[in-house]
Amino acid sequence: MDKKAARIITFLFHPTIIPTLGFLLLFHSDFYFSMLGWPAKRLVLLVIFFTTCILPMLSIALLSVNPRFKLSSDSENFRAISLILTVFSYYLGYVLLLRIEALPVFKLLLLASIFVIIALLPLSYKWKISSHMAAFGALTGALIALSLRMGANPMWSIVSVVSVTGVVASALLVLSQNKLWHLKVGYATGFLILYLFIYIV
Repeated sequence: MDKKAARIITFLFHPTIIPTLGFLLLFHSDFYFSMLGWPAKRLVLLVIFFTTCILPMLSIALLSVNPRFKLSSDSENFRAISLILTVFSYYLGYVLLLRIEALPVFKLLLLASIFVIIALLPLSYKWKISSHMAAFGALTGALIALSLRMGANPMWSIVSVVSVTGVVASALLVLSQNKLWHLKVGYATGFLILYLFIYIV
């Protein structure tokens, strides 16, 4: 894989878009909520896309151009502030899901995702733990926990996510954005938190 292809892959599967792609995947898997009508699905997707993708990206963009924050995008402080802003965006999404009386599982998924970001916060001060892998680990953990708890069998969804995870991990290594253990820790953090939240709570 060359660097140009690696950059395209990491851009297309940026952590901010993974929650939206994850919900799309859940809506087309063998879970009971896949039978919801399109208006209900669309409303949930709009909330998720706005609060987990658009808002975090806008916040980080404003942070980057603000002269008060003379931070490099690779600096520990920039990563930490970005994660904090993302937590607030996700919490807004959680509140909106409460307001529209979304299914409990949707609210639980977003709440667990907030805890993944919070877990990444202290790690980001010292190491460049991969947010990409944390997002994919969370999605994988959610799929497996939901399948065990609900007795569903979304095999192809899990296989697809794991396959894409491998491609994205390879792209990150090609770009030298993270060390291999950064990817492993990020993936394990996302996987364990979502799996435990969904399976136990």
